[in-house]
Amino acid sequence: MHTNIDIDNYWKSVVFESDSRAFECLFHKLQNKCIRFCMRFVDSRETAEDIVSDVFADLWVGRNRLQEVRDPEVYVLISIRNKSSKHWKKKAKMEIVPLDDLHDKVSDEYRPDHELEKKELMLTLDKAIDKLPLQCKTVFKLVKEDGLKCAQVAEILDISIRTVHTQMYRAMNKINTTISEQFPADPKVIKISVATGLIILYFFLNLL
Repeated sequence: MHTNIDIDNYWKSVVFESDSRAFECLFHKLQNKCIRFCMRFVDSRETAEDIVSDVFADLWVGRNRLQEVRDPEVYVLISIRNKSSKHWKKKAKMEIVPLDDLHDKVSDEYRPDHELEKKELMLTLDKAIDKLPLQCKTVFKLVKEDGLKCAQVAEILDISIRTVHTQMYRAMNKINTTISEQFPADPKVIKISVATGLIILYFFLNLL
């Protein structure tokens, strides 16, 4: 698990000292996250890998001009977004990566008596997320899956922090509404709904 300190140190070695070893370490630290991010805007992993490689190649070539960058990770993600813009405009639908960690959280908060109920809940969560509007879904994924702060998401997507908060609230509200409508009103479902509501509230409180 990489830390911001690692990234900052590698970045400084690259832009101030032209350290090729630090550049290689920086690339390996961010590669998977960058590819996952890029795949939200393009239609294949191969394309995403090419774009990420191009971004890092540009970074190395222009390293001497990047000494004023304060947040290297955000800078790289913004560069990837910009290079993906042509694909982004052509694709109105974003690919979804299963939220395994969200599933784990749901399981921790509430374990249904029957395996079938748990599977139905997981399927409903996936469908609820899949139906979110594009920007709403993108914001939700960047915050929930990539662990970015609202200010970082705002900078990456070139929107206001207020918009990020609004989109997260809408995402969580729509997810909760979908789950509530999917299951009939009986005691077991009330427990599921309460558990889901607590998870959504947990996410929201950790955004502010």
